[in-house]
Amino acid sequence: MTKLLASRIALVTGASRGIGYATARALARAGAHVVAVARTQGGLEELDDEIRKDGGSATLVPLNLTDFDGIARLGAALHERHGKIDILVGNAGIAGPSSPLGHIELKSWNDVMALNVTANFQLIRCMDPLLRVSDAGRAVFVTSGAASKANAYQGPYAASKAALDTLVRSWANETVSTKLRVNLFSPGPIRTRMRASVFPGEDPMTLDTPEQAAEFIVPMCAPDWNETGKLYDYKTRTLMSFRAPE
Repeated sequence: MTKLLASRIALVTGASRGIGYATARALARAGAHVVAVARTQGGLEELDDEIRKDGGSATLVPLNLTDFDGIARLGAALHERHGKIDILVGNAGIAGPSSPLGHIELKSWNDVMALNVTANFQLIRCMDPLLRVSDAGRAVFVTSGAASKANAYQGPYAASKAALDTLVRSWANETVSTKLRVNLFSPGPIRTRMRASVFPGEDPMTLDTPEQAAEFIVPMCAPDWNETGKLYDYKTRTLMSFRAPE
C-alpha cells in the first residue's frame, strides 16, 4: 500500500520536542523523508530512533534558527542532495517573557522576533525555490490564537505571531498561481513544555497531546491539499479564511 507522502522530502523546524517532534514522526510514518531541524542534538537523536522504529528515515540538522546564514547553507545543501523539498513545517518558536511591556528588556523582544519572525522569513527566502520545484509544494507554519487575542503580558509573543501570520499570508498571495500551497496551523492549548512555562498552574492532562495535533497537520502537507492562505484552527477543527476588519 502506497503511503500518503511516499518519496516526499519534508523539512520540520523545532523537531526535537512538542508539536515539531510529533509532526516529524507523523510525516515519516506517512512515508516522507524528514529533515529534522532543532538546537537540541539529544532530542533529534531520540526522534531519529523513533522514526527508525516506525520504519521511516530522517536527516538530522542541529541548527539554531537564529543562525540565518545557517538556514541559507541548509537550503544549499538540500538543493545539492535532493534538488527540491516538498514540505516545509515552520514550527520552531519561543514564548518569550510574560511581563508588562514596560518591564521587558529589548534583548528579550529581539530574541522572540529573531526566532518567531525573522527565522521564518529566512526559511521562506531560502526554501521557496526548492518548494517551487516540487510537483506539490506544501508549507505549514504554526501560529497561535495570541496573534489575534493580544493577551496582556504576552506582548512580544503575540506581536511575533501576528507578524508571522501576515508574512505567511503574503507568501500565499504571491504563490497563489503556482503549485505551492501555504497555510497556517493554530494548535490552541496543547500539552507542551512551552505551554507549561507560560501557564504553570494549568493541569497538562486536561490538554490534547502534540501527537493529536500533528495528525491534523499531515493532511495539510499532502499533494491533494489545495487550500492556500488559510488558517486551520485545531481547537475548533475549522479551516478559516482571513478577512479585513469591518
